[in-house]
Amino acid sequence: MQHTKKKENEWDLVLKPKVGWFDIDLIELWRFRDLTGMFVKRDFVTLYKQTILGPLWYIIQPLFTTLIFTVIFGRVAKIPTDSIPPFIFYMAGNVMWAYFSGTLNSTAGTFNSNAGIFGKVYFPRLTVPIATVVVNFLQFSIQLVLFLAFYVYFISKGAPIQPTLWIIAVPVLLFQMALLSFGLGILLSSMTTKYKDLKFAMAFFIQLWMYATPIVYPLSQVPDKYLPLYILNPMVALVECFRYAFFGTSAIQLNHIVISWVVTLFLLIAGIILFSRIEKTFMDTV
Repeated sequence: MQHTKKKENEWDLVLKPKVGWFDIDLIELWRFRDLTGMFVKRDFVTLYKQTILGPLWYIIQPLFTTLIFTVIFGRVAKIPTDSIPPFIFYMAGNVMWAYFSGTLNSTAGTFNSNAGIFGKVYFPRLTVPIATVVVNFLQFSIQLVLFLAFYVYFISKGAPIQPTLWIIAVPVLLFQMALLSFGLGILLSSMTTKYKDLKFAMAFFIQLWMYATPIVYPLSQVPDKYLPLYILNPMVALVECFRYAFFGTSAIQLNHIVISWVVTLFLLIAGIILFSRIEKTFMDTV
């Protein structure tokens, strides 16, 4: 897209077809930042419109999930948590997973959920999944405050946990998690335009992925023979680094973090490439 000058103070907006494998105009995305903000407001209001508790669900959901995990996996199954109090251990994993799965679910439906808008007016399609990332970050921020409140409580009670210098890297972890969920989400969104049944498998896929991530158990419980395959899951390093930052205990290694970043960037690039190709012909397939 470019502007062509006709006369003084008169401009035309010229739309050109996208070509190439990686045709993403970052300047154009920045130019449409106000539209992204409108999508953020739309998604946030729509999500809890006509609900009784509204945003309080952001607190209720992780709290009750953590309580259930504490009873089932901590009290009944008695899965070790590396000497970390089970409640705060599970809450750390739940807060991270809630942001990832929520963003992934929402971005995976980008094309199908916004077909009506896409077919009526031009705007950078990536503004929609970007808005989803922001909305879910607002949810994560509320849940992070809840986690920090319990974290301070457990420290005051003498729990064997302590923060490490890795705590300053938490924003980097969140940035990577946003890139991962964004990249994989738009990748799946592009695929579901052609293979409609993929959207029915999404919930099952995400549930299985959660159990392949150290949410209800620590990384130290994974047998060594499965570790090379296990750490290909980029969420493993993210969850374990988050726990290490706040609790000071983890089996995470530097090579796990490197592999996590490599997989994240691969999925991000693959998602953007496929998304940019599918958006050219999307309206022909709906």
